[in-house]
Amino acid sequence: MIYDFHTHSTLSDGELSPVELVRRAKVLGYTGMAITDHAGVGSLERFAYELGADCRLAREMWGVDVYAGVELTHVPTQAIDECARKAREAGAAIVVVHGETVVEPVEPGTNLAAIQSAYVDVLGHPGLITLEEARLAAERGVFLELSARRTHCVANGHVARIAMEAGAKLILDSDQHDLDFLTPERQRYVALGAGLPEVMLEEVLLNNPRELLTRVKLRAEGGTAGD
Repeated sequence: MIYDFHTHSTLSDGELSPVELVRRAKVLGYTGMAITDHAGVGSLERFAYELGADCRLAREMWGVDVYAGVELTHVPTQAIDECARKAREAGAAIVVVHGETVVEPVEPGTNLAAIQSAYVDVLGHPGLITLEEARLAAERGVFLELSARRTHCVANGHVARIAMEAGAKLILDSDQHDLDFLTPERQRYVALGAGLPEVMLEEVLLNNPRELLTRVKLRAEGGTAGD
């Protein structure tokens, strides 16, 4: 079973249309996923509407647990909470924030602003996240991401170590933009390469994603889980 809550389609900078992305993922054995195209405040409603329509069709016809989301990317720190709230109101079932990766000029303070928002589910590739931020993420139920993306994975070891010390929940996502899908073998290698002990693999690769998927499904069905 493969879970992946951070993928991109042609609505932003991905190479595959939303429907093709889901179809390829299904064939590869994906169990639960989200399409989280890069968004700012101006594109939230359009992305949520278009992705929502394709995801509903895929769920109905193919039985894939796929949901529409957004990745708030390079949003000013002071606007993150408001943008995340508007994303939820627009119909995004999951909100990811593009964290302070060490290879991009993300505004300092983004990690903290994302964790403090009641509307953010996942802090993507958080780079050199601090122990205090990770402890706050643990308290607020924000998942910290281990990234399989080649450029963003360089800080995975730091993220894993800090998350384990803080008791924060980790998930592993692809941050997929092309045909670079996850496989069970790749998930395992990325997790072990980040320094996770073998005994934590089930938690990070299966249990935590299932918890997040439950939250997302309830929200998409009109519930309030995680709100």
